[in-house]
Amino acid sequence: MIDLIDGTAVQKPLADTFRRPITYLRISVTDRCNLRCTYCMPEAGLPWIPKSDILAYEEIEAIVAAAASVGVRSIRLTGGEPLVRRDLPELVCRLAAIPGIDDIALSTNGLLLADAARALAAAGLRRVNVSLDTLRSERFEAIARRPGLERVLAGIDAALAAGLGPLKLNCVLMRGQNDDELADFAALAYDRALYVRFIEVMPVHENVGMQTDAYVSSDEILERLGAVARLEAVSGPGGNGPARYFAAPGAHGAVGVISPLSHDYCDRCNRVRLSADGRLRLCLFGDYEIDLRGPLRAGASQADIARLFGAGMLIKPERHHLELGIPSSRMRAFSEIGG
Repeated sequence: MIDLIDGTAVQKPLADTFRRPITYLRISVTDRCNLRCTYCMPEAGLPWIPKSDILAYEEIEAIVAAAASVGVRSIRLTGGEPLVRRDLPELVCRLAAIPGIDDIALSTNGLLLADAARALAAAGLRRVNVSLDTLRSERFEAIARRPGLERVLAGIDAALAAGLGPLKLNCVLMRGQNDDELADFAALAYDRALYVRFIEVMPVHENVGMQTDAYVSSDEILERLGAVARLEAVSGPGGNGPARYFAAPGAHGAVGVISPLSHDYCDRCNRVRLSADGRLRLCLFGDYEIDLRGPLRAGASQADIARLFGAGMLIKPERHHLELGIPSSRMRAFSEIGG
């Protein structure tokens, strides 16, 4: 991954062995979450990563600087729930100052967003994705195992008021649990400049007992939406996500589908992921990863970390092999999906 120009070593932009340019880094700043969604984790939570193993903001900054030196341009902060980590605007400010980083976005469940939106925008955050699986209070508590719908809706309003747009809503659609709200979610995208994306529920060990029965394919979602209103394919908002977008004539926003099972998007994958404990993950659903925390804490330079990114390109797989009813042990949170 290094060229010589006039005798000087120059890092080449990242590209994997399948000639896919890698320009997008998703960073999990914590594995903890303040919800316990039924499709994501058990009610008691998961074995959390020890605090000493979690990357400090300075360490994340150093890794992002190395990534930017080899062509990464977009950052997304995820979790768990990223807003449960203290002083997140400080991290955003650090990352926004790194040369080459053009876009910083956040994926959140929205519970803490109302209080944080203005500070995040001032620090340099550009965009927000909010996870929202229902518009009904009692159903929200049943799915998330915690109350909070009104707080999430307030967070959406605060993010829009702070200029954090285009704003995307991520809805994990589940048969018999919230799929009767398709039209209600689509109406949000008609009346406001919101982009509602329906995500196929994916198999992880925590939901394997319900996933097969709950699964609704993106094809079925689009068919049912098309019965409510005439939809046309549109380009959708900016960003790095895998969604396909559709809009009704006159709509201010659009609906989208993210289909890791029925129509995977591996051929256009442009991303790698950094876990909260410093592992560079080359595929969300596989065991392909490289430790960055160990070398960094042992004194690795920016060029050393950049070379590890380059080494990762040699093991990044062509596609995942996720299948209906077969759980992935690697995905710890649905906030890791989408862009």
